[in-house]
Amino acid sequence: MAKIIRLEPIAQETSVETNGNLLSVLINKDLDVLRECGGRGMCATCHVYVTKGMTALTPINRREQHTLEVITSCKANSRLACQARVIGDGVVVELPPGMYINSLQDVEALIGRRAEQNLLHPITGQILVESGKTDHPFHPKTTQ
Repeated sequence: MAKIIRLEPIAQETSVETNGNLLSVLINKDLDVLRECGGRGMCATCHVYVTKGMTALTPINRREQHTLEVITSCKANSRLACQARVIGDGVVVELPPGMYINSLQDVEALIGRRAEQNLLHPITGQILVESGKTDHPFHPKTTQ
């Protein structure tokens, strides 16, 4: 039986099969999720916040806990979408503000342009380039 998931701040609802993971929901919505580790719970590029329905997800396993411990933007309601399986109703997921970068070329492509959204480090979740600002390898986070 399908469960309904709400995604914030984009205010969209979608369904996922019982025991399906949150990562599949993000992928089905064409959201920018890197999945650097292939969904094994090791890279944190699918980090999300669960604002409601934490008990409607499977418990955090040891691997997920270790990965969450290294994320600087981790909160008590943090989960890795690849590890969180939906077992009940009422889950509301808040997506971190911004987009994870794939490589240095992603940042270099911004030289002389403003970032349309925050660019996040793929492991720590730290903001590398703030929305509305440009980045230059020798002068990070300068406004133009």
